[in-house]
Amino acid sequence: MDPSRTVASLVDHLGAWTDGDGPLYRRLAAGLRGLVGQGTLTAGERLPSERALATALRVSRTTVVAAYDALRSDGVLDSRRGSGTRVSASVGPVRSDGWVPGSHANPMYQNLLRDTPKVISVACLRTPALEAVAEAVRDVVDHDLPALMADDTYHPRGLPVLREAVADHYTGRGLPTTPDQIVVTTGAHQAVVLVSQLYLREGSPVVTEDPGFAGCLDLMRDRGARFHPVSLDGQGIDANGVRRAVAEHAPHLIYTMPSYHNPTGVLMSAARRRELGELSARCGVPILEDNAYTGMRAPDEPPPIAAHAPREAEVITVDSLSKVGWAGIRLGWLRAPTEIAMRLSRRKVLADLGSPLLDQAVAVRLLRGYDALAARRSEQLTEALDRAERLLRASVPSWEWERPAGGGALWIRLPGADAREFAQVALSHGVEIMAGPVMTSSGGERFAEYIRLPFAYDEETLEELVRRLSRAWRELDRHGPVVADPARVVV
Repeated sequence: MDPSRTVASLVDHLGAWTDGDGPLYRRLAAGLRGLVGQGTLTAGERLPSERALATALRVSRTTVVAAYDALRSDGVLDSRRGSGTRVSASVGPVRSDGWVPGSHANPMYQNLLRDTPKVISVACLRTPALEAVAEAVRDVVDHDLPALMADDTYHPRGLPVLREAVADHYTGRGLPTTPDQIVVTTGAHQAVVLVSQLYLREGSPVVTEDPGFAGCLDLMRDRGARFHPVSLDGQGIDANGVRRAVAEHAPHLIYTMPSYHNPTGVLMSAARRRELGELSARCGVPILEDNAYTGMRAPDEPPPIAAHAPREAEVITVDSLSKVGWAGIRLGWLRAPTEIAMRLSRRKVLADLGSPLLDQAVAVRLLRGYDALAARRSEQLTEALDRAERLLRASVPSWEWERPAGGGALWIRLPGADAREFAQVALSHGVEIMAGPVMTSSGGERFAEYIRLPFAYDEETLEELVRRLSRAWRELDRHGPVVADPARVVV
């Protein structure tokens, strides 16, 4: 098959390519050269035409022509009449670029791997630390450190005292749990990795929500999952859609985010949780419920799906302290039936032998004050959401969204606009955003009018963010698809 790169894929991989100094064409050439060097663009691969790429990036065709010409001069690209512009064979074979083939999530994560000081990136949710985290760290140093330093094992399932604390946490929420049902992980992200490794193989059917969280979908995509997306309503993933998908595809796993859905912020009702739990028991389909997208919370949040499920249901519950306490606490856990927890522990041993003991000791102390910690984070994010909604209504009144029940982001519809196009205009104003098509497993251009916009920022940053987005929106409305000046500098 003739290898060629779609425009959407190339734009996603370029990310915040406009950040930097010098003429715009040189920045574009540098971005493309980087993709070749890291192996994302491979020898012989055909690039989009100058016109198509210019339209997608919302720059002049002259900018793309100049960038391609510079790369041809350096021997990075070749052009032949009738076969378009290709990566030169002289670049030689390279290793994998490290991204999941067909990845949707890399636009979210690539900003974490590079320094873009002129760009406000809202690609990933960010959670600044609460003071309680510092207090817990100090307490560990003052009281727990000697015992931890004397410990001579890895505890791959987790520190016994932490597993007991997590079990008590669930029991207190109406889900009776014992420590042998708990596996401590290096963040909820790793928990999803372990579950994917245990349940999925090449071609495994997986029922997912649509839209969904690209990061976790990529973890399953990396295992060869075949997705069967189901839409949401006001109570969570559509139960009738799940039943049809189970009957038609016999999935190996159902993946859902009941508290709270990412990116919409929908809170799954207790009745819907009960329906899913009963479906799992009746059809023998495992459920992975990912409850790590917390932060702002509803006062009537129901217990996890596992608390509503019959005993014979197979439900794995994932959570973490990252969104509640601090993103820098890479500490999460999963709760599963005892035998499944042991199998997942074996995957954990292969992954890293065990999570850091100091982090686990901090987590123990945070869990003891979890309710107060969660209430403080929710209060903080509710204030941030109120501020974000006020600013957005004043600056971009045509945008549409529903106030989320929880989480940390708005799922915004841009009426009459293509979100990918707007993302490129926003980038020229120094904001990196995630277009809706990134947040789907169904392929194509679903949610083409949507963007995900986190709001967990301090007041000054949030005001600057909305100011830049407002300018970008006005430019999109006034000037159409092309930025004329090839030497334009990012604001």
